[in-house]
Amino acid sequence: MRPWALAILFALCLAPPCAQAQEEARAAEVRIKAAFLYKFCDYVEWPPAAFARPDSPFVIGVLAADAIADELARVVEHRTIHGRGVSVRKLKRGAPLAGLQMLFVGGADGTRLAELIAAVKGQPTLVVTESEGVHAAGSMINFILVDDKVRFDIAPQPAESGNLRISARLLAVARKVLAGPS
Repeated sequence: MRPWALAILFALCLAPPCAQAQEEARAAEVRIKAAFLYKFCDYVEWPPAAFARPDSPFVIGVLAADAIADELARVVEHRTIHGRGVSVRKLKRGAPLAGLQMLFVGGADGTRLAELIAAVKGQPTLVVTESEGVHAAGSMINFILVDDKVRFDIAPQPAESGNLRISARLLAVARKVLAGPS
């Protein structure tokens, strides 16, 4: 067998385990992000005006991240947030954003982030993202990967402008807390 053919055969033998490891890592990342999204709610205070009625559910909208939406729906099933039932809505481009208490924008839609944030600006909607350089657009919490671990940065000022209060306990575990206008 020729040396280059042997090299190709060797590379093909190694490909499936690498692909499988990448799939497992992505699945773990999705599970962790979904769990974080649910747990963030324990450390954020929404004003009563964030809900149409006293018995309104807590609504989490997920855009451009269907795998995270599916996992989050599984996580919140039969659970409550601040004594309210929880609803996870998969959002499509152009979907109305009114009535959301949390908006998660997947990395695939990071380019439209400024437009999305403008649509919820001043409303009590916690905006969570997973894209580079999004705090300048008004993201409140942004997931990042550091050494293959999911971490997050927080920009409290945009949250405060929507009358949301982020607990000092959540700020303490963030990788970075971005001060001042962002």
